[in-house]
Amino acid sequence: MAMGPFAAQDLAGIDIAMSGHSAFPNSNKPGVRQPQVAEKLYAAGHYGQKTGAGWYLYDEKRTPRPNPEVHDLIGATAREGGIAQRQISSSEIVERTIYAAINEGARILEEGFALRASDVDMVYIHGYGFPAYRGGPMHYADALGLKALYERILEFQGIHGDPWEPAPLLKRLAERNESFAAWDAQRGH
Repeated sequence: MAMGPFAAQDLAGIDIAMSGHSAFPNSNKPGVRQPQVAEKLYAAGHYGQKTGAGWYLYDEKRTPRPNPEVHDLIGATAREGGIAQRQISSSEIVERTIYAAINEGARILEEGFALRASDVDMVYIHGYGFPAYRGGPMHYADALGLKALYERILEFQGIHGDPWEPAPLLKRLAERNESFAAWDAQRGH
């Protein structure tokens, strides 16, 4: 991705992200962990680039560098919450970020908010900086194979709970060994 989620949040402003959380308090599902570190950064006035500190520290040219305070804050928050910390591989980071986007893309398609899988891909490529050579998240999913992707999402659901519940469309396509491109074609798109 052109920009990671923390850099993106620092660019938009942690205060903006937190205002979304407070504007929609009922969107938080019971039992789902909430972003306590971001809340603590917000409470400390670390809103990102606009304040010179957020997930990263910024100089006058807005050049990011690691923020050691964040590392300490993450450790303290994990201890407070009884959350065991572990090393997460680069491949798992990619899977958890991209597979979540694919799963949500499947929901968007099934709910009719997007007409075609390629529409979802175009939004991610042009709006979020998804690597164009990968063809977008839905195309990438087809290249990986939906059955394997679905099975991995089930593994994440077993570890992390309901936020990883597979989208019904993804489940159907995986069980039929089909693709998003085939789904588009069947619908005449």
